[in-house]
Amino acid sequence: MALKLNYFTYPLILLILLYFFVGAGLQEAIPKSLLLMNTTFLGIVLEALPFVFLGVFMSALIQTFVSEDAVRRSIPKNAYAAIVPAVLVTAIFPVCECAIIPVVRRLMKKGMPLHVGMIFLAGAPTLNPIVFASTYFAFPQAPEIAYARMGIAAVVAALIGLLVYAFFSDRSQLKWSAEELVGQTERADGIGRNGWRTVLFHASDEFFDMGKFLLIGALVASAVQTFFNRSELLALSQNDNLSPLLMMAFGFVLSLCSEADAFVAASFAGTFTTGSLLAFLIYGPILDIKSTIMLFGYFRAKFVIGFMAIVTVIVYTIVLLYQTFFL
Repeated sequence: MALKLNYFTYPLILLILLYFFVGAGLQEAIPKSLLLMNTTFLGIVLEALPFVFLGVFMSALIQTFVSEDAVRRSIPKNAYAAIVPAVLVTAIFPVCECAIIPVVRRLMKKGMPLHVGMIFLAGAPTLNPIVFASTYFAFPQAPEIAYARMGIAAVVAALIGLLVYAFFSDRSQLKWSAEELVGQTERADGIGRNGWRTVLFHASDEFFDMGKFLLIGALVASAVQTFFNRSELLALSQNDNLSPLLMMAFGFVLSLCSEADAFVAASFAGTFTTGSLLAFLIYGPILDIKSTIMLFGYFRAKFVIGFMAIVTVIVYTIVLLYQTFFL
């Protein structure tokens, strides 16, 4: 095995080195908006990197030590019967949307059904104790928001799995490279028996493979955050029907980690409705700019577009129902 550095990695490394060595001297000549964009970009990347490392390491462990048969045996054969257990199991993956994508991708390559994988992808960034605790402490005067976030996220994840199965059955939507197909044969011949050495190789390869999507997503998100006029949102902030959509779009654009987004949501508590805050807290961890770019990198485009539509409709509908009956 050899460490893979693709054509996109080299210029990024060069830019990072250039920034550290000569960035201070160039600050006076660079417009303040670009400096702000640079700071935001670095903040997004540095916030996401620990969870990306965790995700690719977990993915490598699954690749090396978990067999296809073990994955298949652990999932109920009935597609509908697998939905509720899948939602419950997501609680043992306390990782954000950046980290869960490589894990789900690897599990699906091991035989996990598509709709179960999407439940993991939708539920894991929110349905875990870390996110519950951060949300609880972010809203000390309204702890019901933390409980509502968990409950709505569980319902949303289950419905996503149900609709993904209804529209796509369990047909594979992953992109497979020729190298990966060859790798399957190699592992069958015994290369995967080298244990932790194999884990490290797989983790490093996957990190550089998915890292480019993280960087592209962080760059786009930082540009939008810098140049987007947030004050335009305030005029519609109290509209029960439009404010959830606005905050869903805001969550998509900001690309925050699910462990930290509650504190940003809390800053809008006096401006936006409770339902719109919940829409922000539920939609953003499932879909944001950086995770969407990763999804397009690893799944077929038609499926990603369909998945985005399913998530958007479900989150918006459930939030409206919650506003109607519980607020």
